[in-house]
Amino acid sequence: MIVVLEKTVNDRQLENIIKHLEDFGFAIHKSTGEERMILGAIGVQPNFDVRKIKILDGVEEVYRITESFKLASRSFKKDDTIIKIKDVVIGANEVSVIAGPCSVESEEQIMIIAELVKKSGVKILRGGAFKPRSSPYSFQGLGEEGLKLLRKAADEFDLLVITEVLENSKIDLIYKYTDIFQVGARNMQNYSLLKELGTAKKPVMLKRGLSATVEDWLMSAEYILSNGNAEVFLCERGIRTFETYTRNTFDISAIPVVHKRSHLPVFADPSHATGLRDKVIPMARAAVAAGADGLMVEVHHDPEKALSDGPQALLPNQFEEMMTQVRLIANVIGRTM
Repeated sequence: MIVVLEKTVNDRQLENIIKHLEDFGFAIHKSTGEERMILGAIGVQPNFDVRKIKILDGVEEVYRITESFKLASRSFKKDDTIIKIKDVVIGANEVSVIAGPCSVESEEQIMIIAELVKKSGVKILRGGAFKPRSSPYSFQGLGEEGLKLLRKAADEFDLLVITEVLENSKIDLIYKYTDIFQVGARNMQNYSLLKELGTAKKPVMLKRGLSATVEDWLMSAEYILSNGNAEVFLCERGIRTFETYTRNTFDISAIPVVHKRSHLPVFADPSHATGLRDKVIPMARAAVAAGADGLMVEVHHDPEKALSDGPQALLPNQFEEMMTQVRLIANVIGRTM
């Protein structure tokens, strides 16, 4: 349930309200809005009498949350979540772009790509060091060496790093090199991993699962939020349907749907959504027009020799053109890049 506090609530009253909620068996999550503080009381107590809290000094109103996802819902937090990492803002009025290769292949490769995305205005460099591949015979990534190269390139060009974490045992290792953890589609419902990332002190980008509904997706975000990490943002990357012309079906409607139901920022990955280089720019334009808070795009200077996902990686000139086009669209709808 949600406990809305009075504007004039003092520290003594706040402590008393929290103590009562905890005594009743609820876990407490604080959210500070523009006007007042809200407490999210999380716990399964269907017959709890909300009047027991409503009568306490400092409480203005008490509401039950009907959604299965509590902390991710608009009911809990009406204001959009804004994540700030150094000088980078995720959410708010800004459209951010994450770009880089599918996987880190060599120092030369990641340095070339980091420089070209930086010149186009990108602030977050992507690249996989550990790759979840459908075939056990495909390139699986360079491991820690890839992380070191990714960090070196990002530091050289003053970029943040996002990279995928596949399992609990790699969280501490990846933590040393990254600024943002990425949870890929295949791990969206790896609840053990999500719980662990909930205790991490870095933002998490959660990609939508291959066959996940919007509610499934938000419930997975709830695992991270309920374990203490409020810096979560989502990424629509296409879902599996009966259509085979593109790699996946880009569910662009999920962007406004999530914005209505949740306060979490939503990115879009048109590279994985389509799997085809010539479809990435149109879908990037559409995502920004639909209200996406950012894009995640794959770029490669020599995609024919890429060790993974070369056919969906934009060439440097195509990436520059995409940035120009989406910047214009962002301006038209009153956003900045």
